[in-house]
Parts: sequence; C-alpha cells; structure tokens
Amino acid sequence: MVLERRHGWDYNPIQSSAGEHEGELDLVFARRRLFESLNLRLLIMRINEDTLLEGEKVVLVPYNADHVPRYHQWMCSPELQKLTASEPLTLEQEYDMQRSWREDDDKCTFIILDKQKWADPSIPEQECMVGDVNIFLTDPSDPSLAELEIMIAVPCYRGQGLGKEVTRMMMCYGVHKLGIQKFEVKIGLDNKISIAMFKKFHFRELSISEVFQEVTLGVTVNEALQKHVFGNMDFMLQREYGKARDSRQAPFTPLSL
Repeated sequence: MVLERRHGWDYNPIQSSAGEHEGELDLVFARRRLFESLNLRLLIMRINEDTLLEGEKVVLVPYNADHVPRYHQWMCSPELQKLTASEPLTLEQEYDMQRSWREDDDKCTFIILDKQKWADPSIPEQECMVGDVNIFLTDPSDPSLAELEIMIAVPCYRGQGLGKEVTRMMMCYGVHKLGIQKFEVKIGLDNKISIAMFKKFHFRELSISEVFQEVTLGVTVNEALQKHVFGNMDFMLQREYGKARDSRQAPFTPLSL
C-alpha cells in the first residue's frame, strides 16, 4: 500500500500483507484528517482579513486595532458584561484580545457598522460601530459546525431589525465562504426576543442549561433552507475592505473647470 503526500503531510510508503499494521494505518489516517482539518480552520478564519460585507442597513468589516477603544468602551458596561458573560478587561487586554481574534484559527469576527453613517466619509469608522458578530469553530474534528454570536452594543440600534439582517448575512457567508453547515447559538433564557428571532431562521432547541440559565439552539442548513433564507443572495454584496476604507479616507479634491 502506498500513501500519497497530500497537503504537506508526508508519510513513507508501506508494503504489507492484509491486516498487518492496521493500527498504524488507522493512526496515520486520523492524523491526516486532523491535519487537513486544522489547515481548513486556518484558511477559514483568515479568509475575512480583507472582506467587507454590505447589506441594506449594515456594513460588516474585519475587527482591527482601530476599533478597540470603542469596543472597550462598550464592554465597560455592566449590562453588556452580563449579556455576554464577559469579565471587564483593561484597554491593553482588549488589544491583546483583538489580536487573538484576528490570529486564532477558530474565530471569524466582523464589526457591525451603521451603513448610513459609514457612507459619509466625514464620520470616522469608529463612530459608525454598533456591534459585532462572530463565528466560532467549536469542534476541531468538524469544521462544518460553528457557534454564531451577535451583539448589538448600542441600545438605540436594538429593535430595528439589525440583528436579523446580520444573522442572515453571517449565515450566508458562513455557508458559502467557510463551508459551515451547522450553526448553534447560546442565548440567555430571559432573552425572548433573540430566541424568537433565531427560531425564524429555523433554529430549534437543542438543550437548556439551568446552571448558566441559557438555551442552545441549532440548525442544519440544507438546500431547502438555503433557498428559503438566502434566496438569490442579492441582499448582500462583498467588497475588498482595504480599498473601501482607503476610499473613505482619501482627501476630497474639488473638480477644476
């Protein structure tokens, strides 16, 4: 039997009679699957480094260092700490967290911007921020399973349909760009609005934790659900974030006659 070299995994050819070295071969195949899974995870979570997703009301951009001060300001709120089960961090720790989110191979994070504000180049991007959305790969052996997490941090933006739009955009991006097929969300039991919203996307109850007072909802995306939720995907545009950001910051040059 000869095992080919694939995706950088090198293994010496083995010639044996049937049944011999089966344990060693099983281990080789297991290692290969793990290696390929890790490669895929790394590719998935670096794929959005220069990705901008534009919807009707929001723009999603990669979480970078310029966003940290505003994000840190949000997370000093006891309300958001409770809603996100987070501990307060120093500003320096927040920068470390941002770098971790950009570099880790199991997270994909976007900052949610107010599209109307962002369309005005005179408004700094940080002042357009309204929340964030994350995809976490929760099972190292199954990169098709992800946990979805959405936070609308600015109170005046809640109840305006932004969470629903961001959910639809991120699920679509996860399925078509990251290969995600199964989504899960964890929501506080008293957050009836969020629970109802996700159920509109066909999420179903998987479990309830009385200890953490939260419910886990999940959905498997099949062809019928994609057609129902995503349609022809004309609700979202994808652009290069760097070019879009630079065009906002470019100085205005009056047209000379």
